[in-house]
Amino acid sequence: MIVRPARGSDLAALIELTRNAGAGLTSLPASEERMAQRVRWAELSFRGEAERADADYLFVLETDDGKVVGISAMTGAVGLRQPWYNYRLGLMVCASLEPRIHREIPTLFLANDLTGSTEMCSLFLHADYRRGHHGRLLSRARLLFLAEFRALFADRVIAEMRGISDAQGNSPFWDSLGRHFFKMDFNRADYLTGVGNKAFIAQLMPKFPLYTCFLTDEARAVLGRVHAESEPAHTMLRSEGFSHQGYVDIFDGGPALECETDRIRAVRDSRLAVLAIGTPGDEATDYLIHNRKREDCRVTVGPARMAAGSLVVDPQTAARLQLRPGDQVRAVPLRPPQPLTA
Repeated sequence: MIVRPARGSDLAALIELTRNAGAGLTSLPASEERMAQRVRWAELSFRGEAERADADYLFVLETDDGKVVGISAMTGAVGLRQPWYNYRLGLMVCASLEPRIHREIPTLFLANDLTGSTEMCSLFLHADYRRGHHGRLLSRARLLFLAEFRALFADRVIAEMRGISDAQGNSPFWDSLGRHFFKMDFNRADYLTGVGNKAFIAQLMPKFPLYTCFLTDEARAVLGRVHAESEPAHTMLRSEGFSHQGYVDIFDGGPALECETDRIRAVRDSRLAVLAIGTPGDEATDYLIHNRKREDCRVTVGPARMAAGSLVVDPQTAARLQLRPGDQVRAVPLRPPQPLTA
């Protein structure tokens, strides 16, 4: 398996993946026109012909026999062309001495605070391949690309996690809040945002604080929670240093995770090494390895060991990267080190 940049010849496979993604993945609408546009922008981005505000680095996960089975992406910076909206969780305190009352009421503020951040998005892996290291490779490969080309990205990285919705695409948070202002179902609003029609958010969303006590019990219960299918990605991001700082999606209430770019584990701990081909041996561990190329980027996972500035890998790993002995790579252990226990 390798992760590489998406290209025009992948379009049919990518559209098929989006049709399997289901509701709630706003950045992956099942729109052929939108996906074709994203692939074109991805090609420009990897060639260095797009400004940060427009850059869309779209990656695919490809099997050894050339089948595209996954997609992930990273944008240069959000909100620099169109406003970027989240709800910020706040608190309103109501107090009175006579009668003696003290109430703390959670609130939602419509905010643009995450504007300018790099966003990790559009992660989807075909159900038949959700095993082994495939998901970790597809997701973490973006972080190694970010580490290699740090100047292309912002000082903060965010990831909006998919919120709770049922098999029919119904969102308790949307049904309790958004539907009253937009007069459309969740799937329709989600689709319009995914294809770039975001102006209606500013036109229709209330600008004043919203008291969560007015939401249904079901809506409050899912606020800041992650969809079951996104739990592995949520766990991975947290292990890389991401955390929830109180921002949620305006449609389904899913949490927005964030981390300072240079504090992300794969960015902070990745190292440059000279590639050596051999037998990694019993001391080998699984490494995420990047060939240090941009337009011809290839990232894979393989058993390897560091030895005096060299990364020793087996011939199959080198072939996947399309590298020879003596070429430079960027590498980091696939999994964060386990904390010591007493």
